[in-house]
Amino acid sequence: MVSVENITVEFGGFRLLDGVSFVINPRDRIALTGRNGAGKSTLLKIIAGRQKPTSGTVGTPRGFTIGYLPQILETTDRYTVYEEAGQAFAHLFELQAQIKQTGEALASRSDYDSPAYQDLIERLNHMNDLLLMSGINDYQAEIEKTLLGLGFERSDFGRPTSEFSGGWRMRIELAKVLLRRPDILLLDEPTNHLDIESIQWFENFLVQNARAVLLVSHDKAFLDNVCPRTVELSLGKLYDYKVPYSQFVALRRERREQQLRTYENQQKMIQDTEAFIERFRYKATKAVQVQSRIKQLEKLERVEVDEEDTAVMNLRFPKAPHSGSYPVIIEDLEKAYGEHTVLRGVNLTIRRGEKVAFVGRNGEGKSTLVKCILGEIPFCGKLQLGHQVKIAYYAQNQPLLLDENLTVFETIDRVAVGDIRTKIRDILGAFMFGGEASDKKVKVLSGGERSRLAMIRLLLEPANLLILDEPTNHLDIRSKDVLKQAIQEFDGTVIVVSHDRDFLDGLVEKVYEFAHQHVREHLGGIKEFLEKKKLDSLREIERSQPAANAKPAADKAAGGGKAQPTAEKVAAGGGKTPAAASKEKEAPRATPLGYQERKEIQKQLRKLQQQVAKCEEEVAAHEAALAETETLLGTPEGAADPSMHEQYAARRKALDTAMSYWEQAACELEEFSRTHRLT
Repeated sequence: MVSVENITVEFGGFRLLDGVSFVINPRDRIALTGRNGAGKSTLLKIIAGRQKPTSGTVGTPRGFTIGYLPQILETTDRYTVYEEAGQAFAHLFELQAQIKQTGEALASRSDYDSPAYQDLIERLNHMNDLLLMSGINDYQAEIEKTLLGLGFERSDFGRPTSEFSGGWRMRIELAKVLLRRPDILLLDEPTNHLDIESIQWFENFLVQNARAVLLVSHDKAFLDNVCPRTVELSLGKLYDYKVPYSQFVALRRERREQQLRTYENQQKMIQDTEAFIERFRYKATKAVQVQSRIKQLEKLERVEVDEEDTAVMNLRFPKAPHSGSYPVIIEDLEKAYGEHTVLRGVNLTIRRGEKVAFVGRNGEGKSTLVKCILGEIPFCGKLQLGHQVKIAYYAQNQPLLLDENLTVFETIDRVAVGDIRTKIRDILGAFMFGGEASDKKVKVLSGGERSRLAMIRLLLEPANLLILDEPTNHLDIRSKDVLKQAIQEFDGTVIVVSHDRDFLDGLVEKVYEFAHQHVREHLGGIKEFLEKKKLDSLREIERSQPAANAKPAADKAAGGGKAQPTAEKVAAGGGKTPAAASKEKEAPRATPLGYQERKEIQKQLRKLQQQVAKCEEEVAAHEAALAETETLLGTPEGAADPSMHEQYAARRKALDTAMSYWEQAACELEEFSRTHRLT
């Protein structure tokens, strides 16, 4: 379907890609991997037609369509979220306009028997057939389903794209790419700005709906779930493996070990043969054997060992200056934006030297609390930083804040002060920007290279409190491992905001879970936290926390009816999923309860079940009222009536409140059912 043949890319005497060739077949889902700067983004741009190679060709069939999502996005911000996503169907709108023009042309003619008139009729019928086959009648539902799946809420649809952060704008662009349903999707780090719930939806979409996919990602779990084929770029060469990423890592190691053994055996044979030739070269009785050995060496096909790219950044944070025993103390903190409360009743204390993680869905307040700690936004409550606390902050969009017109060296030289300026070249070399790489413009750097450059800024001034907001975005897997080790060796305090379980595992000793405006403390590492939650991954955490606003809307879009509680209904009705039943079977049997104890537990259980049922009825009533208002707003009279908009906002808020009560009651029932099993 797509044939990449002998692609070579050179610039400044450096060969980035060296004769790269491979084929992408229909329904292929391929992970493109390699270290930062290996040429992954460049190869995607070449296949997408955005960049010309030095030599080589990319072949595609006639009429073949390509959907390309770049790492760095340029937006115009002329439309609302819904209108921008609708640009994916611009070709259908143009076809509708042509049908209208053709129909008007037919209506103005009377030469019904002429060939020209018949041609117009055939053209109109052909265009109508194309429009019907394109699914024009379903495009609005497709837009809503895709936007909801990527984490937007219905209330966001009418907002201008300019009101959203870069990460959310990237989601809009991703929605447009997916809605076009191209023959191949070329995706460059598509999960960097998705929360885990959206990643789960995205995985399902790629597996079930995409025609062919070539993607770059450093999320191992995502690659394993989506891509059964892995191609690696290393030192300009491409290596193709018909296995998922985890198996590729093992096979790559085994292949190199086998190459080394074969190479060593051949070298030993060559040495022995050359020694025989040298020993008996001038002996007449051995002349025939010597000549035979010489010809044998000439015909020998020499074993070559693939070069291994061992370049990694060398990261070590400066020694932390001494600080007070409690760098961060928060009491009854609350933060709201207008009527929307993000955080409520937050209480936490972080001790000196602790490494903690902030986890939870996007929009639950992780970055908001970080901004409160940094003093960037006002809040209610008490937040106290310890004595002599010095903060180094890595923002989620830090790499995008770099000046693209500066070189790598100039970027660091402008912020370095004192004696550190004499060591800039050494620091850049430790981060794989040695030699000519330090003279590159920032605008030509890959996302991972920008992340490494932004990371250097953390080293320029000693700090005792590191706050890292999604620091692994754009970093390749080896660089993530180096960063993790550097944080482990850092003797100061660290707060990490991340969705990456592999990165957090073994790194943090305390987890703060953000959900439903509150922050809950969990002692122990991420593994203990997941075991305590009886979940297998952070993705499971995201799915287990119903979103008060997004879930009902998403369910309505998918099923056409009102949203219904799912897992909590199972708990309310006494039913269990197969996984829960299996876990229950494995649990040790408790001591049999007495009659009175059983009676009291059953009484409390019925009370909680009734409370959940009551909450469900209230949710259903509010949903019905909201649906009625939505119907009225859909009429010209309702849309022009300001009171209808106020009524909609009030009913939306009432539904959110009812959903919150239902979630709380369902959680209490689930917890009670789990801890008071009747035996």
